[in-house]
Formats: sequence, C-alpha cells, structure tokens
Amino acid sequence: MLDYERIEQAIRFIRENFQEQPDLDEIARQIHLSPFHFQRLFKEWAGVSPKKFLQFTSIEYAKRLLQQQKTLATVSFETGLSGTSRLHDLFIQIEGMTPGEYQQGGRNLHIYYSHAETLFGNVLIASTEKGICHISFVQESPELSDLTSRFPAAILEQNTDLHQQEALKMFRDDWNDLDKIKLHLKGTPFQIKVWNALLQIPLGSLKSYLEIANEIGDPKASRAVGTAIGSNPIAYIIPCHRVITSSGNLGGYHWGIDRKSAIIGWEAARESIRV
Repeated sequence: MLDYERIEQAIRFIRENFQEQPDLDEIARQIHLSPFHFQRLFKEWAGVSPKKFLQFTSIEYAKRLLQQQKTLATVSFETGLSGTSRLHDLFIQIEGMTPGEYQQGGRNLHIYYSHAETLFGNVLIASTEKGICHISFVQESPELSDLTSRFPAAILEQNTDLHQQEALKMFRDDWNDLDKIKLHLKGTPFQIKVWNALLQIPLGSLKSYLEIANEIGDPKASRAVGTAIGSNPIAYIIPCHRVITSSGNLGGYHWGIDRKSAIIGWEAARESIRV
C-alpha cells in the first residue's frame, strides 16, 4: 500500500469513527503501522497531527449541532466527548471562543469597523476591545460580508478606535512600531504559528513557503503553510504578501497579484532608500 493510500484510509477511519474519539494507537492499527511511524507520516501528508485532525473533525460536527440549537450536553454526547468541559476546551483551542459564543454568532461581541484609503487601495478594518480582528482590501463599495458571516449576531458599529488608528499607521510609517499593534486573532494553533512567523519577516524581505515551513519546525508542510497563509484575516499587517514560491514566482495572493507586486516593490524601494 502506498503512503497516500494509508493516509486516505486513516482519514476515512477518523471521519467515520470520530464519535468514538479513537486514540493514536487505534488509528495506527487500522493501517498496520506503528504509532510513531503513523504520526510522522500523517503529519507529513496532512500538515497536522492525527489528534489535531480528529479535533477538527469533531468540532465541525459540533458546530453543525450547535447551529441546530441543541444543548451543550447533547452536543458533547453526540460528538463523543466526555462532557461539556471538554467541548468548551475544544472550542477555545480551535475557534478562540466558547461553544455558547459560537452558537450565538458572536452575540454581545462589539466590533468597530471603518474604511480607510491606503497606498495600495481601500481597506476595511475592524477591531474588538482586544485588538485588530480584520483587515481586507475592498472595492469601492463597502464589503462587510466577511464580518457578518463570521459573527452574524455581533454588534457592528462604524467607528474608528485607537487599535485601528495604530494599525493604519503601518501603511505609511515605520515598521519599528509593529509591537504596538494589538491583534485579536481567531485561528487554529497551526494557523497562529504560521501567522506569527509571517510577522517576523522584515520590511523589504521575502521568504518562501518552504522557509516558513522550516521556521515553524515542519519542513514538509509547505502546502499546509500555503493554506494557512491564504486564510490570513489581517491583510498587510500580517505580511502574507512577503511570501513567494521557492522558484521566485510571486505565487498567489487573496487580494490580487498586481497588488502583491506593488506592495513588494514599494517596500523594497523604501528599504533601499533607508540603506
């Protein structure tokens, strides 16, 4: 059996049996590998550990049940978790919010948003009391769909706060003040790790997906790194535009290759003047 066939079989087993919450040994037995070998092989092909994949599968099922307005106890039982405390911990770890907050669509969460002009186009910027939670390049008409789909019950108020003011300075001022920016990120542990690595790329520098994978200690996860970069919720401040392919091509960019090229060129020119 080829490696990818083993992983396909393991993924199918997890999806069919996640309500039993099988452990690493049990899953490894299904594809006739040692737990150590299976763990390493699964992470190489899937980009995450078998335990993390099981958690993702469980929480997606739990989210569907919560959307049906089932009780937390029922959701915990039907997902195969031992109780509501485990469900709570799983949501906090993966979703950055409690199951109750998810079920309520961000109810009682106050989000300020505003629109601003930058050198690279108009942006929609949003923040909570904890920090910046969203920046995206937008067309001429306001676009709130990302925010409303993520937090349909949140309180959205068009207003500019200090978090937004500090973040917008980064589009025109020195990146030495990056540590002043407060971010309120919602993502998986792997995504957070990748986004943090992006924050370490200096202005005017570029890195490849492979280099980012090496820096987070997972050199074979270039594809998973690319997926995490594509999910970046905070344009420019988390500089996913500074990541290119190993061959030197620009690669993809959620907000357009032309914009990515313009940002890279502007940053490189600015650094050359500084030197």
